[in-house]
Amino acid sequence: MAGEPASVDDQRPNILFILSDDHTSQSWGIYGGVLADYAQNQHIRRLASEGVVLDNCFCTNSISVPSRASILTGRYSHRNGVYTLEDSLDTSLPTIAKSLQSAGYHTALVGKWHLQSQPQGFDYYSVFHDQGEYRDPTFKDSDRPWPGNIHYGESVSLRLRTLALGAAGR
Repeated sequence: MAGEPASVDDQRPNILFILSDDHTSQSWGIYGGVLADYAQNQHIRRLASEGVVLDNCFCTNSISVPSRASILTGRYSHRNGVYTLEDSLDTSLPTIAKSLQSAGYHTALVGKWHLQSQPQGFDYYSVFHDQGEYRDPTFKDSDRPWPGNIHYGESVSLRLRTLALGAAGR
């Protein structure tokens, strides 16, 4: 209603954090460079013009999984325990996702995860199984149980179907 004070939710900023692996900053088209005229991504450009762009940031750990753990926890690898691509993130550690969730934000994670443990602090997640296939990838979704007993390299849907058929045959 006109004249009513804005709610707390209306006063908080929306936060969209995009982490892109293995791309030169030039491929986004928002940092200039030789690819700026070729990068066709008007939605990314709009987000950049309406929001905040990090144009002077540094990575303390450039390896995929340890880097994600550091970003989530705000801790170096020697403090969060994730050193290699095979390490699992301790789910008891505080993360930015848990903090935002407890502050009333709706949180989501989509894409690469690779931290082995079930994502914590996200209302919704849909993450690649293992490395993820380039075409028709298999996802681990928050609306299904975390597939801790499903073998890596095996399609989640195929494994679940096999288990169901095996149980039906008994």
